[in-house]
Amino acid sequence: MKGQEWYQADDIAQEYDEKRFSRGGQLIDRREKAAVLDALGPLEDQDVLEIACGTGRFTVMLAQEGANVVGLDISAAMLQQGRRKAKVADVSGTLEFLRGDAGRLPFPDDHFDTVVAMRFFHLADDPAAFLSEMKRVSRERIVFDTFNRFSTRSVYNWALPMGSRLYSKSEVSVLLAKNALELVDVEDDFLVPYGLYRAIPNAFASPIRTIDRAIGRLPLSDHLMSVSYWNVRL
Repeated sequence: MKGQEWYQADDIAQEYDEKRFSRGGQLIDRREKAAVLDALGPLEDQDVLEIACGTGRFTVMLAQEGANVVGLDISAAMLQQGRRKAKVADVSGTLEFLRGDAGRLPFPDDHFDTVVAMRFFHLADDPAAFLSEMKRVSRERIVFDTFNRFSTRSVYNWALPMGSRLYSKSEVSVLLAKNALELVDVEDDFLVPYGLYRAIPNAFASPIRTIDRAIGRLPLSDHLMSVSYWNVRL
């Protein structure tokens, strides 16, 4: 995985949410959470695994929606932040945080209803193998996102501390076919790159987001969007 040493540092974990999901980044956080909830539907009593759960943004949200959740991440510092969030949200009894490797998931076959992997595939050195492992432990579906090759993200990708693996739609389609996964739906979003939203106050980011979404509804604009949210079934 790319950037493991950087990602596992204590100071990175402490500043992670503030740097990415404050200011205009609140709009990114809101959209990503909506994408996950829209894909999953009702979650009451569902068993969900989140891969690369980081500071628990999605893990805690899924527990609040009634799911039994396991959040797995390679960074002990990130997991500690997640446990604090769970305690504040009073959902500690319905979720568990584990340190582990997404390439060798410590669970039996068909153990979860759903596997979620957000902000993960852009770091994967062997995406087909990771997807295969997620399929192994899932009974029903997998939800994940990818950053797109033909998008504004490609302009500044080289400057990111962890880099990014960028995907074309055809590459993801090949990954799904190799793992015999059925595409249920894919949503594309964010013509304007994430970095701009994070750099400006929410008051300025909101009108930009309105324009971004309007352009996103135009024909063929999906080919230029920065991110895709994938919902697939076994």
